[in-house]
Amino acid sequence: MSRYLASRAVEIVVTLAIMSLVVYLLIGLMPGDPIDLMISGDPKMTSADAARLRAVYGIDKPLLDRYLAWAHQALIGNFGYSRSFNQPVLAVLGPRLLNTVELAGIAFFLAIGIALPLGIWTAARPHSRADYLVNLFCFAGISTPPFWLALLLITLFAVTLGWLPAGGIAELRAGTGWAAALGQKVRFAILPVVTLALVQLGTYTRFMRSAMIEVLRQDYVRTARAKGASERRVLLGHAFVNALAPVLTVLALSFGALFSGALITETMFAWPGMGKMIYQAILDNDYNLALVGLLIATFATIAGNLLADLALVWIDPRVSLSSRLQ
Repeated sequence: MSRYLASRAVEIVVTLAIMSLVVYLLIGLMPGDPIDLMISGDPKMTSADAARLRAVYGIDKPLLDRYLAWAHQALIGNFGYSRSFNQPVLAVLGPRLLNTVELAGIAFFLAIGIALPLGIWTAARPHSRADYLVNLFCFAGISTPPFWLALLLITLFAVTLGWLPAGGIAELRAGTGWAAALGQKVRFAILPVVTLALVQLGTYTRFMRSAMIEVLRQDYVRTARAKGASERRVLLGHAFVNALAPVLTVLALSFGALFSGALITETMFAWPGMGKMIYQAILDNDYNLALVGLLIATFATIAGNLLADLALVWIDPRVSLSSRLQ
C-alpha cells in the first residue's frame, strides 16, 4: 500500500508540474496581455506608463523566466494575486470552489444514486418495454444541450409557475436561522442541480446497464442461478460487484469535472462557481487565477482516478495494488 501511494504521489507531482508549465505557456502565448487591457480601458495611458507597468508585473521578461518565478513562489505557498479581482488567488478561489462542490457534488451523487439502480433494473429486463423507455430517456438526456434544458426549467418553474428563483445564489443576512438559511440555499440550488443531474444521468445509466448485461452473460452467473440463488442475490451479490469496475473509471473521470465547474450551467443560472471563474480569468489574461483553477481541476481528476483504483481493490479481491503499478 505505502509503495503504491508513494508511486502515485510522485506521479501527481510530476503531472501537476508539467500541467502548470503547459497551461502557463498557453495562456502566455495568447494575444495581448493584462497591460493591453488596461490601455484599452484608459486611453490616456502613455507608452512609458505601459512599459513601467509591464516591468512591475514582470511581463517584460521572457515567458519561461516568468513561469520559473511563479513556480518558485508557488512552492512556498504564494500563488500570487488575481489581477481582475485585486485579491489573493486563494481568497478568490475558496468561495467559488465551495459553491461548485455544493452544486456539482450534489448533482453528481444524485445522478449516481438514481443511475446505478436504474441501470441494474433495466439490465435485468433487457428489451422489455421498461428498458426501451429508460433507454429513450437516457438518449434524450445525453442529446439535450444543457443550456436548452436550463432554459426550459427556468421558463417552467421560475417564469410560468414562479416556484423557484431563476438564478443566482442565496445571500444570507446576519441573524438568519440555520433552518431558514438551508431553505434559501435549497431553493436557489434546485434548478441548477436538477439540470446537472439530468445531463449526467443518461450517461451513467447507460454505462451501468451495459456493464450489467455483459456480466449477466458470464458462466458464474448462470452457475449461481443453477444453484438456486435468488434473482436479487444474483444481481446484487454476483453481477453488480463485477459490473461496477468499469463504471468506477467513468465516475472517476467525472469527479474532476466537479472542480473545474459546469461552465454552461453556472452561466445560465448565474452561479458563481469554478467553471465561470476559470473562463473569465482566461479571457481577462488573469494568469495566476486561471492557472491555479486549472491545476485544481487537474488534481481533482488525478485524485478521482486514485480513489477509483482504491475502490476497485476494495470491491474486487482479484485486483491488488501491486498489479495497478504494472
